[in-house]
Amino acid sequence: MILEKLSRANIVLRRRAFVRQAHSPAVPPQPVPPLAQTLQRYLRALEPLLPPDELEHTHKMVQRFSSSGGLGERLQNGLEKRARSTHNWITDWWIQWAYLESRQPLAVHSSPAISLPRRDFSDWRGQLVFAAKLISAVLDFKARVDSGRLPVEYMRGRPLCMELFPQLFSSCRVPGPNHDHVVHYGRPRRGPTHITVVRNYQFFQLDVYNSDGTPLTQSQIHAQLCRIRSQSWKTDKEPIGILTSEHRHTWGQAYNRLLQDRVNKDSVRLIEKGLFTLCLDSPVMKISDEKYASRMAAQILHGGGTYSNSGNRWFDKTLQFVIGEDGSWGLLYEQATAEGPPVATLLHHILQYCKKPEMVRAPLIPLPMPRKLYFYIDPAIKWDIEMAKQNLDILINDLDVTCFNFQRFGKEFPKKLNISPNSFIQLAIQLAYYRVHNEVCATCDIASLRMFRGGRTDYIRSPTNQMLSFSQAFDDPAVSREAKVELLREAAETYSQLTDQALQGQGIDLHLLGLKLQAIEEGLSIPRMFMDTAYGLATHFKLRTGQVPTNTDSVMCFGPLVPDGYAVCYNPQSDHVHFSVTAFNCCEETNAEHLALTLESALCDIQELLQPAP
Repeated sequence: MILEKLSRANIVLRRRAFVRQAHSPAVPPQPVPPLAQTLQRYLRALEPLLPPDELEHTHKMVQRFSSSGGLGERLQNGLEKRARSTHNWITDWWIQWAYLESRQPLAVHSSPAISLPRRDFSDWRGQLVFAAKLISAVLDFKARVDSGRLPVEYMRGRPLCMELFPQLFSSCRVPGPNHDHVVHYGRPRRGPTHITVVRNYQFFQLDVYNSDGTPLTQSQIHAQLCRIRSQSWKTDKEPIGILTSEHRHTWGQAYNRLLQDRVNKDSVRLIEKGLFTLCLDSPVMKISDEKYASRMAAQILHGGGTYSNSGNRWFDKTLQFVIGEDGSWGLLYEQATAEGPPVATLLHHILQYCKKPEMVRAPLIPLPMPRKLYFYIDPAIKWDIEMAKQNLDILINDLDVTCFNFQRFGKEFPKKLNISPNSFIQLAIQLAYYRVHNEVCATCDIASLRMFRGGRTDYIRSPTNQMLSFSQAFDDPAVSREAKVELLREAAETYSQLTDQALQGQGIDLHLLGLKLQAIEEGLSIPRMFMDTAYGLATHFKLRTGQVPTNTDSVMCFGPLVPDGYAVCYNPQSDHVHFSVTAFNCCEETNAEHLALTLESALCDIQELLQPAP
């Protein structure tokens, strides 16, 4: 019952207000996959990861779980019953388990950053002009969402669930001692009318609508941003936003202390209620062009440290737009509410909007001064801030970020050979990992489940028997070129099949999680299959991968899921591919730069295999 209550309290309430939006298409409910199918595919996914004796042991355990009239059947029936009576049988549990119950800091460990192509300005004046345009673009997008004018998106000819779009605005994650929850203040009418702007660690409430509900013009917003700049010349001594970068349990305790003061409570509520947050970052030290992309991605991901711009963040906020004075900009988003595809749609709208000139002339109406948000910092909160600063700097120094633009070819090359570009890149990532570590590892790629009502994401597991055979054979001179090409095509085809299965709601990870949580829901002991070392190994994802679904030269970046792992993000364009690779310096076995260089050579070697030089 505990999980059920938490889910209802945290998510279902906010969904009810939006789930039947006029613009939401009729999408089918997410299916519960057949039990036998999931268990068979689970065992197959373990084959490249486990030695034969351990695999045999796990086979027996799975057999006992799935026996006729046994525990597996009972839990499967429970999930099917749940599917008939809920909006989505797994999404609430997934958000709770994957995000809200995690105690890791949101910075680095959870929230993805997207760094976008550099704009043509190099000082604070250009920064504020662009910031005003960006705010107008986001307000224009929100107006489309609220009015139901946002076109329904399609994938493979099927409409996608559009529920997430209204939840992007005026939402925020709130820390708790054991689990977090999400608050959502947005309403299509009479919702919050302000954004939060943060500069030099100081937060401001900026109203972006007139009293009649019309948005401010770009020039009005620009004038207000200039007023904020004039009120925030000096860096605030106490960067209150740093607290949101803490371990969730620690931040939860500090949050309760902070809100005991009425002034603090009002300020925090205004940040949480704001449509989104705009971070106006201070200049950072110049760096070589070669290292610029890596540093920029890191700046948006975590702010660069307590002596840089990390105090200019409220990591709990669903949407944070970051704009530097050097033309750099990007977005940091919190995953309990937002995810890649809707965010990509928003960014595409911003980029298209920014190409248009402003048509509206600003009315000569005096606007109220943007309101600075004040905080009363007592000795206990001051101590919390000092600890948060130390811990964040340790985390930032531990993270190794390497971004590179692979320019030898892009997604058109594998397409011409009838190979899926995503499968092709996953092959290269697996080969690179195998070359570095002489083994394959549990790897997760992300599949969107928006073809289904309330669907979020499931995992696609890269390391297959075919992927292992390909990686082992690739550098073996005894294997002919023809045989290697055949192994490559088999591995790519298998990965494409796994992708199709996940997109159709037939992946294994959500189903396995559902069976485990259904047992807890029914007050039963966790089935032994989930206590098995094989399940622990299968869910210890040393490779976390993700594709940026955009047509722009953007770079996505996030930290590894485990201390001895990597995260690899990629954005394939027609003739080049952007990559970001992260790892933790504290782990001697992993090195982001080394994996990045190996990945680059793996891509070149695979091209050479498929298209040998004459």
